[in-house]
Parts: sequence; C-alpha cells; structure tokens
Amino acid sequence: MESQKERYIEKSNNLKSMIRQIFIFFLLTVVVAGCGVYSFTGANISPEIKTISIQTFYDEVGTGPPNLSQLFTENIKDYYQQNTSLTLTDSEGDLQLEGSITGYRLTPMAPRASGSQNFEDADIAALQRLTITIKVTYVNIQDDSYDFESQAFSFYQDYDPEKEDFNSIEATLVEEIYEAIILDIFNASVANW
Repeated sequence: MESQKERYIEKSNNLKSMIRQIFIFFLLTVVVAGCGVYSFTGANISPEIKTISIQTFYDEVGTGPPNLSQLFTENIKDYYQQNTSLTLTDSEGDLQLEGSITGYRLTPMAPRASGSQNFEDADIAALQRLTITIKVTYVNIQDDSYDFESQAFSFYQDYDPEKEDFNSIEATLVEEIYEAIILDIFNASVANW
C-alpha cells in the first residue's frame, strides 16, 4: 500500500515538473518573439525600430482594375501590421516604403492552332498570363545598408481562356499576384533574405 502511494506521489511530481518546463518554454518563446529581434514570420527587425510608414502605391499603367492602387496599398499595410510589431504611421516612420505599379500585362503564353482554314476561326492562346510589376523604394532610418531604391518586384498567374473568363477571375488573379509580391517585398525589406 505504501509503495503505491509513493509511486503516485512520484508520478504527480514528475507531471508537475513537466508542466513547469512547458510553461517556461512558452514563456521564453513569448519573450524572445516580443523582443523584436526575431519573429516567426522571418522578420529581423532591430528593437529600436518601432514604426513603419507606407505611402500610397500609385498606378502608373492605368490598364488594370480601377482599385489596383488602393488594393495593393491596403494589402501591404495589412501584411506588415499582421507580421511585425511595428506601428503604422502616416509619414517618417523608422522604416519607409513607397512605390508604384509599373506593369499590368496580359500576354498569350501557349498558342494553339484552331485547326480551321477559316479566318474567323483564328488560332487562339491556350494559356494567358497576367503579370504585375511594382517598383519599391525602401528606407531603413536605423541602418541604410538595407535600403533599396526603385527595385522591381514582379509576379504572374496563368489561366486558360477556354475554361475561364478573364473578367470573372481577374480579381482572384490580382490577389494571388499581390500576395506573392508583398511576400517578396517583406523578405527584401525586413527579413533580410
């Protein structure tokens, strides 16, 4: 009877010890992530850097949807706010991003013969590609070795015009392209990859 009680107490003490170790691990994880030195998103931001200003990215091409500029600007602001502890300011942040949309191009990628001799049944593209290019200037007030000026970031998405109408999927393609470009900008600016 006595040995069973001793085993129970020993197991209880082991469990308490394990819970304490797990709690300490999580506490250390929160402290390290909160220091601003490194985060789980890959951002490597000095603890002295507290703010970021992101100016409106203007649409210089004018061939895409009318909300192209606003959509990109809001998406990039949201991404930095969700993946860093930086405070967004209107201007003169410790980190500064600005730029413009310089390319919005739809090009045929895989021509396919129609197999018809009629001029009206012309050859068509089996695959179309939407490419968006954005030029970005980045300034790090604390360390100008990370700065870059008018660096182009570009990405594309393909679709099959035989199966999908461009007008119905354009917004989805733009969102997917923006996600990739914003990740590239984030990595180039604060992840230092």
